[in-house]
Amino acid sequence: MRKSSILVVDDEPGIRESLCGVLEDEGYQVDAVETGEECLEKAGGGYDVVLLDVWLPGIDGLEVLNRLEADANPERPVVVMISGHGTIETAVRATKLGAFDFLEKPLTIEKVSVVVKNALGQRRMQAELRALKDAGRSRHQIIGESIPMKALRQQIALMARTNGRVLIYGESGTGKELVAHAIHDNSARADQPFVEVNCAAIPEDLIESELFGHRKGGLPGAVEDKTGKFEKADGGTLFLDEVGDMSLRTQAKVMRVLDEQRFEPVGASEWVQVNVRVIAATNKNLEEEIERGNFREDLFYRLNVIPFAVPPLRERVEDIPQLADYFLREFTTAYGRRPKELASEACQVLLAYSWPGNVRELRNLMERLVIMYPQTKIEARHIPLQSVRKSGDRPLDRFGSLQEVRQAAERDYIVKKLEELNHNVTRTAEVLGLERSNLYKKMRALGIVPREG
Repeated sequence: MRKSSILVVDDEPGIRESLCGVLEDEGYQVDAVETGEECLEKAGGGYDVVLLDVWLPGIDGLEVLNRLEADANPERPVVVMISGHGTIETAVRATKLGAFDFLEKPLTIEKVSVVVKNALGQRRMQAELRALKDAGRSRHQIIGESIPMKALRQQIALMARTNGRVLIYGESGTGKELVAHAIHDNSARADQPFVEVNCAAIPEDLIESELFGHRKGGLPGAVEDKTGKFEKADGGTLFLDEVGDMSLRTQAKVMRVLDEQRFEPVGASEWVQVNVRVIAATNKNLEEEIERGNFREDLFYRLNVIPFAVPPLRERVEDIPQLADYFLREFTTAYGRRPKELASEACQVLLAYSWPGNVRELRNLMERLVIMYPQTKIEARHIPLQSVRKSGDRPLDRFGSLQEVRQAAERDYIVKKLEELNHNVTRTAEVLGLERSNLYKKMRALGIVPREG
C-alpha cells in the first residue's frame, strides 16, 4: 500500500527538520524544501498534502497557493498554510484561495497530526466523488458504432451546450433516458441537478404536486411543504419521461412554466422563479395524440424545438455484439464473476432476434446469463431466444456480408428520417449532422431516390 506523501515548505531549517521527523514517525513519506519556487517545481510529483509557510523568500506562500490551486489537475495536493505571524485577514485570504486549513506557529505534534489526517481525509473524499462522477458518466455512455448511433452522438455534440428544449422519440427500451443524460452531461449545466420525472408512473391527482410542489394544507393530507421537481431542477435539467401520458390539465401548467419560467406550488399564493432546461421523451406518436385530443398542440411545438429519434435495436444490429460485451463486463464486475464471452454461434442468435424490448431486453438477458451460467464462454444453447422468435423470422439471412448489413441499416435509417421530415433533404441533413451534399452522395450510393414531400 502506497504511503501518503507530504511536502513541507518552510525557510526555517529547524521547522523543516521537526515537521519531517514528526510526520515520518506517523508513517508518511515526507520531503522538504525552503522556497516557493522549489515547491512549485516539486508539487507536480504526486504529493497528497503540502504544508506551506506564508512567509517565504522570493515567491511568498499565498502566491504559491494561488498557483497551485490554479492547476486544472484534479489530483493536485491539498494545501495547509503555516504562519508565525498569522492574522485573521491572512487566514481568510488563504481560505478563499483554496487552503484546506491554517496552522499558527508554534506548532504542536497533536495539532499537526490532526490537521494532516483531516487533509488526507478531504483528499480521499474528493477522489471518491470523482470516481462516482466517472462511474455515472460510464453508466450514461452511448454504446455503438453504427451509422444511427454516430449520427446521434454528432447531434448531441452539436446542440448539448445550447438551452434549446429537446423532444426525444423512441420505442420503449431504446435508451431515451440515456440520451437525456448525455445531453445534460455535455451541456453548460452539467454541474447542476439532473431531475427525472416519469409522467406515466405518477397518478394524475399527484402529478401537479410532484412537478410544482405544494404548501402545507394545499392538498388533503399535506402536513408539510413539498418542493417540486421544477424547483429541484433549478439551474439544471428537468427530464419529463413519457410526456405523452401527462393529463391535459397538467400540460397546460407545464406550458405556462416553459413560457414564464415560474409557477405557483399547489396551495401557494406566491410565485417561484426557476431557470430550467426541459428535455422530454415519449414512445408515442404525439402528432397522432394531438389529433385524438390527448395532447396539446401548443405544448408539442414548445417541446419539439430540437427533435431526437433513438433508433430501435433491430435497426442497428451491428451494435449488438458491442452492447452484449459491454453488459457482460458490467454484470460480471457487479456480481464478482469471472469474465465471460459470447461464442460466435451465440452471437448469431442475438443478431437474428428482432428485440421487441430493444436495448433494455438485451441488458436484462446479459444479466440473466451472468447469474445463471458459471461458464466463461456463453454458447448458443444458453440463450433462450429461439422460443420467442417468430417462425421464419431471420431478418439477416438475406445479407451475404456484414458490409451489406451495415448498408441496409444505414439506408433504412435515412429513409425513416426523410419520411419523418417530409422528404426535406436539407432538414434531414441537419438532423443527421451531415452536409447536404454528403447526404445526397449517400442517398445515391444507397439507391435512395430524393423527392420533395
